[in-house]
Amino acid sequence: MKKMMLCVGILFLAIRVSGQWSPAGDKIKTNWADKIDPENVLPEYPRPILERTEWKNLNGLWDYAILPAGQTEPDRFDGKILVPFAVESSLSGVQKEVGDKNELWYKRTFTVPSGWKGKNILLHFGAVDWKTEVFLNDIKIGTHTGGYTPFCFDITPFLKSGNQKLTVKVWDGTDKGFQPRGKQVSRPEGIWYTSVTGIWQTVWLEPVNEKYITNVKSVPDIDNNRLSVDVSAKNTRFSDIVEVKILSGGSVIASAKAVPCQTLDLNIPDAKLWSPESPFLYDMEINLYSNGKITDKVKSYCAMRKISTKRDENGIVRMQLNNKDYFQFGPLDQGWWPDGLYTAPTDEALAYDIQKTKDFGFNMIRKHVKVEPARWYTHCDRLGILVWQDMPSGDHSPQWQNRHYFTGTDLKRSPESEANYRKEWKEIIDFASVYPSVVVWVPFNEAWGQFKTEEIAEWTKAYDPSRLVNPASGGNFYHTGDILDLHNYPGPEMYLYDAERATVLGEYGGIGLPLEGHLWQTDRNWGYVQFKNSKEVTDEYIKFTEQLKKMIKSGFSAAVYTQTTDVEGEVNGLMTYDRKVIKLEEDRLRKVNREICNLLGK
Repeated sequence: MKKMMLCVGILFLAIRVSGQWSPAGDKIKTNWADKIDPENVLPEYPRPILERTEWKNLNGLWDYAILPAGQTEPDRFDGKILVPFAVESSLSGVQKEVGDKNELWYKRTFTVPSGWKGKNILLHFGAVDWKTEVFLNDIKIGTHTGGYTPFCFDITPFLKSGNQKLTVKVWDGTDKGFQPRGKQVSRPEGIWYTSVTGIWQTVWLEPVNEKYITNVKSVPDIDNNRLSVDVSAKNTRFSDIVEVKILSGGSVIASAKAVPCQTLDLNIPDAKLWSPESPFLYDMEINLYSNGKITDKVKSYCAMRKISTKRDENGIVRMQLNNKDYFQFGPLDQGWWPDGLYTAPTDEALAYDIQKTKDFGFNMIRKHVKVEPARWYTHCDRLGILVWQDMPSGDHSPQWQNRHYFTGTDLKRSPESEANYRKEWKEIIDFASVYPSVVVWVPFNEAWGQFKTEEIAEWTKAYDPSRLVNPASGGNFYHTGDILDLHNYPGPEMYLYDAERATVLGEYGGIGLPLEGHLWQTDRNWGYVQFKNSKEVTDEYIKFTEQLKKMIKSGFSAAVYTQTTDVEGEVNGLMTYDRKVIKLEEDRLRKVNREICNLLGK
């Protein structure tokens, strides 16, 4: 009887919880939307590149309120929001606009597991767009600006016994502010999409000792079979020791010790090289010792690979992978979802686009004016795909707002705008540079807010010399960085060539095919060119690739096709926005893409 009553109680609880949330609106959705459990949202460990055994997920139903900016915490909240989906998204259960005159408030309670007694407790936010203020038990504990990178606070001093009250306030000006925002606008149309405000990645707790590891970054040197590893740690002394072990198949193949913040150089004998064709990852274990005792232990991974350029026998500067000419070919990947906007509904969905990109025969993804959660980059590392990482564009200025992209000269940005850009670009590089799949930095796209190009490109290269810098993809051109990047729609065209840098086609294609039942909106659908069925689109795609083959021999070292999926009003994806239909004939697509990728190897 007791067991039956317990089961009935659990059933009623599940009904009550699910009754507080359901997807909002009537827009199209992915199949993964039906798999969301509001009590277990994105349950996977959020940071596999630096993993500890204990953590607690704070995703789920929170209270929310939208209030005019400048007010204090409300006495009453408007309802429930499903974190970590942005308030404008369907999966948040809210789907309301906030705007630059209002602020978004969140509130929930949590308890700290009893087994964490004596530990320092870190509160992590995967990403919140844009200005975030965090309160614990009615005490303001910190502020963060930036919409794309993780941040955390040590909340230990502010904890009390029992339930903890967590309140978060967010302001996001979108296109009315001076911050990076990518494709977000307050009035979506054409190539511009719905605004994303507030929490859009996992919120979580993690227990650590007073001395703990904060970051691990490895830089491979395949020419000398060496791996350099930098370990950052908190609250350490000079007498503390960091130990790094590299493992292959469970066996330790290299190890080294140093004081924190000193680079460790490890010899990797007979190194197995990482590539899209063979994405081999070494396991890594990092221990932090104080007075001979382990105070922290994390698991990570690394890869041996090299990205570079070199002049070939015909005098053309080629991009190389692991010292071999390697044509990089992939789609422009916006990373938007019809139900979650910036946030994939599940981890399976997050990995799906990457796997399909591989299935289509590509070897690269250009992550377009957006930054993804940590798990996305780990999926790229494990599945084997090269990543070009864009800086999200954005600036509140007449040039940007009027969308006059190609001015021939750099924009003069306000001091506030420039400061935001520099701060967030550095944070993005710090965040993404630990992932082997990331091989190219793209500071600017199509002159959108482009400023001080030479200075920014040179700073980027100096800050991370282990990767290539594409200073302005399709933008105002300056002789700086490693790459000259052309855009041309719809078909490929080489209208400029650089004898000193790699020349690439950073965007082309955009072949449109609207499919009824899979459209974000039934009217005003847009593509550079449009066709009526899959065969016509595939024929046009192949026609473009035949043209591209000739240009590769003439000098192109990479190409980016627009785009992975439809996005809102754009219908030029290889897949529909809801990911339910592959719009091209996949076998033909894969065959010709593999021919392109292998062209320089023959």
